Amino acid sequence: MQVFNFNRGDLNLFNAQHINLVYNQAFYKPYIHREFTIQNFVSQCIEKESSYLNTKREALVSTLEKEYLNVDNNTKSVANIELLKLKNTFTVTTGHQLSLFAGPLYFIIKIINVIKLAERLNSENDGIQIVPVFWMATEDHDFEEIQSFNLYGKKVTWNSSQKGPVGRFHLEGFDEVKAEVVRFFGNHPDAQIHHLMKIYDGKNLAEATFNLVHELFKDYGLLIIDGDNADLKRLFIPTIEKELKEQFSYKAVLETNKELERDGGKIQVLAREINLFYIEKGIRQRIEKSESGFTIKEVGNYSESELLEKVQSNPECFSPNVILRPLYQETILPNLAYIGGAGEISYWLQLKRVFDIMRVSYPMIGIRNSMMWIEKAVSKKITKIDLVLEDLFKHTDVIKREFIEVHSSEELNFEEIEAAAVELGNKIEDSILLIEPNMQTYAAAEKAKLNKQIDGVKSKLIKLSKTNHEQSMKFIEQIREKLFPEGELQERSSNIISFSPDGNVSERIEILYKAIDPEQKDFLVIREN
Repeated sequence: MQVFNFNRGDLNLFNAQHINLVYNQAFYKPYIHREFTIQNFVSQCIEKESSYLNTKREALVSTLEKEYLNVDNNTKSVANIELLKLKNTFTVTTGHQLSLFAGPLYFIIKIINVIKLAERLNSENDGIQIVPVFWMATEDHDFEEIQSFNLYGKKVTWNSSQKGPVGRFHLEGFDEVKAEVVRFFGNHPDAQIHHLMKIYDGKNLAEATFNLVHELFKDYGLLIIDGDNADLKRLFIPTIEKELKEQFSYKAVLETNKELERDGGKIQVLAREINLFYIEKGIRQRIEKSESGFTIKEVGNYSESELLEKVQSNPECFSPNVILRPLYQETILPNLAYIGGAGEISYWLQLKRVFDIMRVSYPMIGIRNSMMWIEKAVSKKITKIDLVLEDLFKHTDVIKREFIEVHSSEELNFEEIEAAAVELGNKIEDSILLIEPNMQTYAAAEKAKLNKQIDGVKSKLIKLSKTNHEQSMKFIEQIREKLFPEGELQERSSNIISFSPDGNVSERIEILYKAIDPEQKDFLVIREN
């Protein structure tokens, strides 16, 4: 295996905001607290320790102890929970919605990023401990977005008519989906995938996801947190109440958005007047302001006092949306940094005022590693047709054209033809204008016809040459489709299982673990030999 680095700005894959967030966070200094550097973690520790109450730490530890009580192979996780009892222990965190079977590749990449970051920080700092955390966004309700995943070019889908927070979905019909996955590995009866499919189970999708992620990362000490928890939500009651009474987050984000747009930033998400949902079984509905108080579709109308009473008695019924979820996370965790994709980190730029109002420490924000994985079979094709890695980031048609130009340089040398065409065109124009000087338009039109004929000949020759290189053209298409499925980054659609043809997923996770570097800003290319 080889790992190569490419500056993201050279690849024409990422927008300017993405590039700045990776290489030049100082550009967004008014919208963050500290730039994401290893050196800044000490200052972040000091600040977080002074503002993070011990009551929150106790509630967090208690919740985690309950979650991991009956979990198998939990030794390293329990050891990290014990560390969290100490005031000098902090977290670094990433999160994601409940994508099926560990979702697209970047689901795994994000988790490894925080694991490696925690290890890096622990190796450099005496007197503090850093624990990696994965935040399961179990309260999202966009099931259509996560109900399918791609496996070896086939779309695998879990069909369910359930509504509400997807983490609460029971697993009716899920065994059939798992059986469909297992069928891909019928020739590997002893492969890890069969054990993983047994582990991938529980009373609902949240528990099943917890079990799968824990099994994949049990040896790395990762702690998994489900925010859909009454005890943790109780820590968030002051924010919920302030949001209902004052709609403070909407006002804060609106003010920041104006400044961010003025400075050329991109607005990633829009705030609502109230950035909370109401959740019950099968329901996740917006809480909306009304003349008499609040309205919740499918639930009813509440006066302010009635809804505030509900907050006190049942905080688990209140779910923060994308604007308040980061604040909820940072309220309950002794967190120093959040690691995410560029889209996620872009909306964090909109939120600092929200944190400031609630006097919650704003974490450092970092962009996860981004990468491409070239499997052995694809690598062989790349070698066979003499492509270099830089070629892979070009459009398919460009790669084909350049390949033809290089490999057919003699038969497709148009220099003499083009020179002769220019000379002939000039002679035709001179002859026409010599007889009739006022016929410039006619002369230009005749030259254009000649050039068009020459272009037609060139196109025909290129087409014939492409036919002669048909196998190479197919290879180029296959390579591009494997590395950019349906035209998007591989990491955004290809599942980790797709890189595990023998069904041993943990071996591929170990490859990613070795390749990922939390301080690496460049785009990574993993190439199997």
